[in-house]
Amino acid sequence: MMRYKEHGNRRAPILVFLHGGGIGGWMWDRQVDYFNDYHCFVPELLENDKPFSISGAADEVSKLIEEKGAGKRIIVIGFSLGAQVAVALLGQKPDLVDRAMINSALVKPLPFSNLTQTMVKYSLPLIQVKAFARLQARSMYINADYFDRYYKESCQLPASVFLAMIKENLSFSIPSSFGQARANIFVTVGAKEKNVMKQSMQALVQTHSNARGYMIPNMGHGFSLAQPEQFNQMLAQWLSIKE
Repeated sequence: MMRYKEHGNRRAPILVFLHGGGIGGWMWDRQVDYFNDYHCFVPELLENDKPFSISGAADEVSKLIEEKGAGKRIIVIGFSLGAQVAVALLGQKPDLVDRAMINSALVKPLPFSNLTQTMVKYSLPLIQVKAFARLQARSMYINADYFDRYYKESCQLPASVFLAMIKENLSFSIPSSFGQARANIFVTVGAKEKNVMKQSMQALVQTHSNARGYMIPNMGHGFSLAQPEQFNQMLAQWLSIKE
């Protein structure tokens, strides 16, 4: 089973937080502190010694939920790569999750040609250049408190795992069974994100009758890191809505 951290009230409903690509479960620290009245799980989706696939990660998350969540309400919150894993999970196990918050999920496949793969491969050494890493961190709203951890984990990520993550991310599309999921689904995207991300939100909402979307004003890719207090309030408000 994949590595994970567990927090909060073990008798309460379960919140599963799924992190983005190139970022660890630590991105949800402010959320697990805020939602300490829930039973929170934060899996690590990327293992340095294991091949990565979105469907494989979704399968591992579902096993964790099935082991720990018997008889409980299950809420899954995913960001970016983690949001794609959440979408895959909803397709694989339509009856497993009660609510899902999908933040910035790319579901419009983009080309991953041999040229793209070569460019990604040769850009790998840049990850170990701190100036480049700081630019990447800034684009995802990773602040100084987390930069050293982000940089260390980025440098340790094997090239094979990194390439698999990029390929999976760019080629992911909505599973055919996604529309059958019984979950209440909340889809968000930043107003400053690329058009393909906004189109992805629209596609998710159009594919599921019980999904609604929201575009976050003046926000790029990484709402929970950029404005954790506002993110927590929005999530809490959504969780308080009766189904």
